Amino acid sequence: MRRGIAQVAEISKVIGLMSGTSLDGVDAALLESDGEAVARPGPGLTLPYDAETRALLRAALDEARDVAQGAPVPQSIREAERRLTEVHAEAVKALLAKAALAAEEVALIGFHGQTILHRPERHWTWQIGDGAALARLTGIDVINDFRSADVKAGGQGAPLMPLYHAVLAREAGLAEPVVVVNIGGVAQVTYIRGDSVLAFDTGPGNAPIDDWMHRHSGRPVDEDGAFAATGKVNEDALAAMLANDFFARTPPKSLDRMDFGMAAVEGLSAADGAATLTAFTAASLARAREHFPEPAATWIVSGGGRHNKTLMAMLKTRVNAPVLAAEDAGWDGDALEAQGFAYLAMRSKLGLPLSLPTTTGVAQPITGGMFYRKP
Repeated sequence: MRRGIAQVAEISKVIGLMSGTSLDGVDAALLESDGEAVARPGPGLTLPYDAETRALLRAALDEARDVAQGAPVPQSIREAERRLTEVHAEAVKALLAKAALAAEEVALIGFHGQTILHRPERHWTWQIGDGAALARLTGIDVINDFRSADVKAGGQGAPLMPLYHAVLAREAGLAEPVVVVNIGGVAQVTYIRGDSVLAFDTGPGNAPIDDWMHRHSGRPVDEDGAFAATGKVNEDALAAMLANDFFARTPPKSLDRMDFGMAAVEGLSAADGAATLTAFTAASLARAREHFPEPAATWIVSGGGRHNKTLMAMLKTRVNAPVLAAEDAGWDGDALEAQGFAYLAMRSKLGLPLSLPTTTGVAQPITGGMFYRKP
């Protein structure tokens, strides 16, 4: 186990893996990259979690808060980590089969793991996922633990996609300034203008909507936003949630999926609660404009939230600029974060920065990641 050592850049095949705060499954994607200016996306896939795995991960989120208060790490979190790692290995093997590649043809895996607690103000972030075990199971070198070095150095540890977003935007020749939005469990923006990159978490993404749906319907998500579309936004509850000091705070800034409770919507009908939480995500994204140096020419939305038609419609009404799904820019919105961790893994191997003062608030550009060699 060691940190990546700077090497001469060459274009390599790298697999990126992402398990987001929505707990829906593993995204795996192939990328050819030199870790700098070259990023050629390849095939991608999503391996959904089964109900048992999702339940293990949900329990780990709850138990991590107890650990943060001084409780020992329970065996259930270790079991969740073991299962998570196994599912990621299955996703790697499925992607290799889809791409008709042998493990020997892939130089590296970028393994984000699953965030179960994020407390940058305490210089602590926790992503479960066993990098050494994944290297053994796949026969491919692995880099994981992308956030810890940034957080220990005083950064927010998130978001980590901005450098990859910037490479994609420049290759696409998009009119600037460009804003790339990711709506996962938490929502983030990357603002790109020339060589300048600004990024921050904007507020809740899918997580409160998913949790509401799970509680009120037993379903894991609001498919296409269809349920929210049957409800009415409660403007008083929305205003109460938007009064949170987080939105006025100067970026960079980041969130844990649990940072926004749902007290304001308690007592609403199931449909009205879903509508109001969906509006909250859209409104908090729109408020990100308060922190942009100048208005954006284009917004591009990636992540699972772009499938929520009600959320996308609400966002379009609040943003005075074109709002495109990632696919409209020629990108794979489901695979974007997994591709990004492939890109960051290559940068880590070369000793290049993963984060900047304008993306995480770290004092200077900083690399990160832990390297695990295949057996």
